[in-house]
Amino acid sequence: MGVEQKLGNMGVVTTKLEELVNWSRTNAMWPMLFGLACCAIEMMAAQASHYDMSRFGMELMRASPRQSDLMIVAGRVSRKMAPVLRRLYDQMPEPKWVIAMGDCASCGGVFNNYAIVQGVDEVVPVDVFVAGCPPRPEALIHGVVTLYEKVKGEKFKDYAVEQK
Repeated sequence: MGVEQKLGNMGVVTTKLEELVNWSRTNAMWPMLFGLACCAIEMMAAQASHYDMSRFGMELMRASPRQSDLMIVAGRVSRKMAPVLRRLYDQMPEPKWVIAMGDCASCGGVFNNYAIVQGVDEVVPVDVFVAGCPPRPEALIHGVVTLYEKVKGEKFKDYAVEQK
């Protein structure tokens, strides 16, 4: 049974270029692992066979920022680690997105002191915050799906304004 039999005699399938590009971006995101604390274990569990983030187009976590377009910051970020985080973010190709996973990455968590960054959004722009201490793998998957909905709604004209 071929495509012709399923679609009928239409001959041509049309779509908007923005929708096609955004669809391809969401179905081929390559996350960069940036696990800093206990949230990293939950991030690894979300990638493992029981939750399997591969079904969302994320086959494996990349260790190189040059091959990634999604940074998942899992855990607390110290003031010493913040410049490294920013450098890795700057090395990622455009377009790029960030998920702050866990309370420590989102707002400093229980660590209200000078050594811990009180939210990773002080260092890099964050697209989605995933709450919890540590958040379950289902919460990370929900954050990824939320990011997908955000990416699917992006417009070329908005993206061009951001770059200036």
